[in-house]
Amino acid sequence: MAWRGCVLKWVKTELIRSTNTTLRSSRDIPHYQQRYGFRQEAKRPDTKKGNVVQKTKVSPSEAGTQSLPPPPKVPRPSLFKPLMFTVGFTGCSFVRTAQDEEKSEKFSQDMTYWHDWWNKLSGFQRQLILLVSMVDDFWSSLSEGQKTVTGIIALNAVVLCCWRIPVMQRSMVKYFMSTPAAKTRCLPMVLSTFSHYSIFHMAANMYVLWTFSSEIVSILGREQFLAFYLSAGVISNMVSYTCKTATRSLHPSLGASGAVMAVLAAVFANVPEAKLGIILLPMVTFTAGNALKALIAMDTAGLVLGWRMFDHAVHLGGALFGVWYVAYGHKLIWRKREPLVKLWHEARSPVAGGSRSGGGPGVSGGPGPK
Repeated sequence: MAWRGCVLKWVKTELIRSTNTTLRSSRDIPHYQQRYGFRQEAKRPDTKKGNVVQKTKVSPSEAGTQSLPPPPKVPRPSLFKPLMFTVGFTGCSFVRTAQDEEKSEKFSQDMTYWHDWWNKLSGFQRQLILLVSMVDDFWSSLSEGQKTVTGIIALNAVVLCCWRIPVMQRSMVKYFMSTPAAKTRCLPMVLSTFSHYSIFHMAANMYVLWTFSSEIVSILGREQFLAFYLSAGVISNMVSYTCKTATRSLHPSLGASGAVMAVLAAVFANVPEAKLGIILLPMVTFTAGNALKALIAMDTAGLVLGWRMFDHAVHLGGALFGVWYVAYGHKLIWRKREPLVKLWHEARSPVAGGSRSGGGPGVSGGPGPK
């Protein structure tokens, strides 16, 4: 039993020595895959028909003597463009900031100046400036059509005030009331279009004109609308003259009803499918075409039956002119006016020149009273 124990002890000693030798040799082999950070895929042995190529094992001493491949050379990047961008961007940022500071300082100085100036004003001057500012804001919010009729409304308001001046009553009756029995019959056909004696009459007409001003100006344009409005006033008064002469009812009349009816008829005829309503009865709606038919029918009935509350001949004449102008008059008059305008200027220029130089008879400024 003693010799068996000695043999086991000797075998264990030899196993320990062989294990240490193997570990020592494995430390001496360089690991190329770990050095470069990736593992190289092992090559598969090439097998041919009947021939097997075996890999030759490299001893640790030969592997240590082999030289490693040099690392690839990486070119050094240029930092010139990033440097220039940094300098330029930083400089522009500070320059822009300086400009903003200057503007803010200038704005603060201006605000201080205007604040001091405002404190020096009196209460009345401040209220006046605020009123002008409100008027300017209101004027900027208006459409082109509303701006156009603002002058017409202002002129009607001035004429209304003139009716309240006792000294001007005689002149107002002579020039601002139209009747075929008067000595002056032509000029009142235009001036009576801007004349109202009753405040309610003027307010009703101007409200309707203001309401449909944007539509009529968008259809005709500002210049054509002014020509249309003045022509409608004269033509409606001419229809009234004719009816009064035929019926021997020579009572005078005044107001913008004829021109306003022409505006209404032109808008309604252009968009007959538009929906309309009454101010006090918003639930009642009707089309523009039906409203135009009702107005023409009512004025025709008033003219035939001899109603005296309104001058129905003026209303009817204005409505018929508005319908006709939208349908045919725009093409016959406005689009073909250029040759007539040119002929008028050619005929007017030599006469005007002769009147200036020789003092002969020239063109008068307008029709005088007869």
